[in-house]
Amino acid sequence: MIEARWSPHGRLCVRWLTALRLFLLILLCGVAVSCAVNPVTGKDEIMLVSEDEEIKIGKSVYRDALWSAEGGGGEYQDPQLKRYLEGVVMRLHRVSHRPNLPLSFTVQNSSVPNAWAIPGHVVMTRGLIAGMENEGEFAYIMGHEIGHVSAKHSARHMTQNMLLGLALGIAAVSIGDKDYGEAVLGLGAVGGQLLLLKYSRDDELEADRLGVEYMSRLGYNPNNAVSAHRNLEKVYKEYARSLGQEPAERSFFEEMLSTHPRTSVRIDEIQQMIQSTPRAALAGDGSNRAGYQSVTANLRKTHRVYTEYYDKAVRAFEKNSLAEANNYVSRAIAEDRYQPPFYALAGYIYLRQNKGSDAERYFRGALSLQSNYQPALRGLGMMSYGAKNYPAAIEHMKKAVQIFPGDVTAQRLLGMSYYRTSNWRAAIEPLRVVADANPKNKTIHGILGQCYENVNDKRAAYEQYKLQLQTAPDSDAGRLAASRVQAWKPQFEPETQKKK
Repeated sequence: MIEARWSPHGRLCVRWLTALRLFLLILLCGVAVSCAVNPVTGKDEIMLVSEDEEIKIGKSVYRDALWSAEGGGGEYQDPQLKRYLEGVVMRLHRVSHRPNLPLSFTVQNSSVPNAWAIPGHVVMTRGLIAGMENEGEFAYIMGHEIGHVSAKHSARHMTQNMLLGLALGIAAVSIGDKDYGEAVLGLGAVGGQLLLLKYSRDDELEADRLGVEYMSRLGYNPNNAVSAHRNLEKVYKEYARSLGQEPAERSFFEEMLSTHPRTSVRIDEIQQMIQSTPRAALAGDGSNRAGYQSVTANLRKTHRVYTEYYDKAVRAFEKNSLAEANNYVSRAIAEDRYQPPFYALAGYIYLRQNKGSDAERYFRGALSLQSNYQPALRGLGMMSYGAKNYPAAIEHMKKAVQIFPGDVTAQRLLGMSYYRTSNWRAAIEPLRVVADANPKNKTIHGILGQCYENVNDKRAAYEQYKLQLQTAPDSDAGRLAASRVQAWKPQFEPETQKKK
């Protein structure tokens, strides 16, 4: 609650009253503040994120999450496997607390053992599917992830952070910050950034309980929840060993464990949940180990090739050990010639070795297996840009950023291809993505300034040129920016000129 106190400093009181008016205006016009009943607890909660907004935000971040979160990789291609696992997921969804929400299931092509959910989507990685022993364990993990969405954990976190942002905006008014409007008007941007943040321990425990509850309703033996946790610990340790426990990789592994802590205490708590959860009659043996092992057999075989060869090739490539990387990826292709990532990685190895014809052959090989495999499209785009074939670069990079909008390299080359062909207006959007991702880039603001100038948006150009002077004033872009700022400052900052 905002308290406006009279004081000898009348301006302070006026600012607090202004803040109060702003707050009321936001309530009326900008942010829909309401109490919503949590479908799991049945309790009222303050909620700034509507159900439609949850779904919209989930949709907006899903593609980037699939290609970047938990090892990236995009979608693992196996229609039969997906149909089987999606069938389990949809049955769980129908007995959840929010069966009305749209929902899709995806197998993420990553060796990192994990699962995640955002409104509208639940995902499990290839690495975790390979580590589960039976359908009951898979059902528990997916029930746990659906539980996060059912209990509105993401929406609650977004609401809390939006309220914090609102409070900061109001506080800025009270101290006379002329830029307070940006703090308030930018609240909607928090959604995508917060959707995949770590859950609290209470959230995890509630999702554990819901996972047990949902699987029990379908006739799975809830004791599979305990074996799932034990297998998770085993799979995580195996994955850590496969990384060689290098410092950077170990810190990533530790971060992954901190997101989903798996301890003996956690298992004890789950066993207590099992005792208090009503059970339906078991469906079959309550686990369907045979069926799960049969349908996932090909994935587990392919997963072995990834962990033994491809993942090692990626790490060697990142260290610029190209001969080692080529050896591993060649063995991966020999073992399984139907995996687009193997061919795309070979393409990047040849590209780094300046063997263009070989690189193109392997990129096209990846696309022959999966026509929308994003890294291969980006690879061809990079080759086209390097050859100054900007129309071809645009064709490839447009497809690449449509699949993975957060790929800053693809956005940069798309924007620069438009820039090189004087398509100033089309260049602005992808270059803005680059500037937002790397505001200290030494040329991006100057290039954006030229684009805005050429579409007659001098105000936006002026702001970009000022940013260029902050990052690299002594470069060619900086010298151009300095001349524009000097010429336009009387127009856009007349008050500054008068003070001088």
